[in-house]
Amino acid sequence: MTAATPKPLAISPSRAADYRQCPLLYRLRTIDKLPEPKSIHQVRGTLVHAVLETMFDWPRDQRTYPAAVKQLRPAWAAMREQEPECAEPVADEMQLLIEARLLLRGYFSMENPVGFDPKAQEMYVNAVLPNGVPVRGFIDRVDVAPTGEVRVVDYKTGKMPKPQYSATAVAQMRFYGLVYWRLFGVIPTQLKLMYLGVMDSLILTPSREELEFFERDLGDLWQKIVADGQAGSFRPRTSRLCDWCPHQALCPAFGGTPPPYPGWPGSAADAVAEVSEVLADGANPAAPGTPQP
Repeated sequence: MTAATPKPLAISPSRAADYRQCPLLYRLRTIDKLPEPKSIHQVRGTLVHAVLETMFDWPRDQRTYPAAVKQLRPAWAAMREQEPECAEPVADEMQLLIEARLLLRGYFSMENPVGFDPKAQEMYVNAVLPNGVPVRGFIDRVDVAPTGEVRVVDYKTGKMPKPQYSATAVAQMRFYGLVYWRLFGVIPTQLKLMYLGVMDSLILTPSREELEFFERDLGDLWQKIVADGQAGSFRPRTSRLCDWCPHQALCPAFGGTPPPYPGWPGSAADAVAEVSEVLADGANPAAPGTPQP
């Protein structure tokens, strides 16, 4: 794959949610790759994730709430240095740190990190499922018990959805449960979303049948995306969420005009080739046949 070749697309939980919400939104984010301003919620979430990831690299007896809080300022400084635009939505830096501290307090109220070591953090997965669906993403944390049970964990720093609006959250966890199973041959015993702000969790115990059904559903979704991509016909779908869309001015449903369609950038076969190329380059992602610790 040359430098001029567009990177083939793959499904992640967020991109799947985009398409289900609005095919045009999916196109503008994934194919056109239009820039979007960062929100204060995204920045705060990234900061808390960074601190928790760093904390698990410390010796167990050092993983305390005060030590994690002390990590907030250096983690924020590192974020600003690596990505200066992340500071743009932050009107009050002290308020950002206070809110992040409260989220860390929520984490320590839910879990004692002194008692275990994660098997993996920020596990990158890049693979093609048996039904031909290319998948890509990051798993926040994987825990493996001494007896072999696997727990897939994701931290959430936003609000916990009401049961009637939890479909996206449930789909995200099933996605990572499915990908982990297909990569390593083990169905996770538990899929856990930790909502740090409210100190509550959404926990799933997936079965083989449930993950197989979800895999078929993901296959149907990918076929729709590919059909739209090859035809260049990503249509808008209006909903109450349109009020928060950063690309509303380009939407025909609101009198706008999308930019010229740049074309479909890839296929599942291209995604397989990309996985092989990444492995050859030594990046060592979690891909079929290459289980990660």
